[in-house]
Amino acid sequence: MAAEKIAVEKVEKAAAVKQTPSAVHFTLQGKGGVGKSLVSALLAQYFGSVGADVKCIDTDPVNQTLMNYKALNAQHVKLMEGSKIDERNFDSLMERLLSEDGIYVVDNGASSFVPLSNYLIENNAIGMLQEAGRDVFIHCVVTGGQALLDTLSGFKALAEQTNTNNIVVWLNEFFGAIEHNGKAFNEMKAFTENASKVRGIVRIAKRNQDTFGRDIEEMASRKLTFGEVIGGSDFTIMAKQRIKTVQKDIFAQLDEVGF
Repeated sequence: MAAEKIAVEKVEKAAAVKQTPSAVHFTLQGKGGVGKSLVSALLAQYFGSVGADVKCIDTDPVNQTLMNYKALNAQHVKLMEGSKIDERNFDSLMERLLSEDGIYVVDNGASSFVPLSNYLIENNAIGMLQEAGRDVFIHCVVTGGQALLDTLSGFKALAEQTNTNNIVVWLNEFFGAIEHNGKAFNEMKAFTENASKVRGIVRIAKRNQDTFGRDIEEMASRKLTFGEVIGGSDFTIMAKQRIKTVQKDIFAQLDEVGF
């Protein structure tokens, strides 16, 4: 019965994705090294798991991390010329996003965060995509530890600059608990003042570092997908089970966000 239930849920999820054949998911954050490319890879795998036509774009001008996930077949698009947006290349990307159906996952680097965010707003790119029948989502990572305030600032800037209410916040606990002055993220001023802009929150939980942590770190460092780990022979049976647990948790949260 459990297997039948899972199969039914997968069919329903796939049907929901097909109702919106074209969507664009931008991963944006001004702080580097917080897990943006990991989030993009997780999104691509989530949509791919239900048979969606996923197209990954890596626009990071410095580190094309998403491209290193060979199974995702990401393409690199050079959006920066020095410190400025290369308008011609960005126009070409927009042409593709506007005219080709599919689920696009666009991974962006920290160094191009400000110019790309400004370009999206100044050219009403999000509005254009929406008018063309594309759902647009902005994924922003907030992490614990030393980068907490920087990532909160990045989220706040995005929320204040955009008119969309489709921001998905990813709480990455890998570097520590996400709390400040005794407040959790949903109690912080940055969130409470912009709660109407947030579509959903996905938590990447910090787990036992000696087991789950080691497995996830190895998977991420080798740029492997869940499918490659679970279907391959490089990880032990128990390591695969832990990876499955993480996959189920993340995918269930994305189900709750609703796309």
